[in-house]
Amino acid sequence: MLKGISKLISPELLKILMEMGHSDEIILADGNFPAASHARRLVRCDGHSIPELLEAIMKLFPLDAYVERPAALMQVVPGDTVETPIWKRYHEIIAPHVNVDNPFEEVERFAFYERAKQAYAIIATGESALYANLILKKGVITDDQN
Repeated sequence: MLKGISKLISPELLKILMEMGHSDEIILADGNFPAASHARRLVRCDGHSIPELLEAIMKLFPLDAYVERPAALMQVVPGDTVETPIWKRYHEIIAPHVNVDNPFEEVERFAFYERAKQAYAIIATGESALYANLILKKGVITDDQN
């Protein structure tokens, strides 16, 4: 363990976050997401929720300031009546780290899967909320952030 780094951030996850470069993407996948079959690199965080991991990651991870929407959500399938209250929680966590009102784009389900296949890594979580999958696009660290 290290000072200042959440115990939720495993050595494997810390390594992945550090390896990622500007505009690389990482997926925080809910428990229903086909993470193992889509991942180039898979990090298992079973038993953890996405909001708790997101809070820990955002303390270390800069979001891309050069794009309009540095985060993406899996769009609800048309006709599905499921509610997505977890999206509000994501906004509460990410908002202090960005300079845009709405940092989220909504990506159609199958387009989200294709984007996930190209992501640097997928974090498989135990999140049970539906449509809880999230993409984060990495930004840069500037001298004043160190």
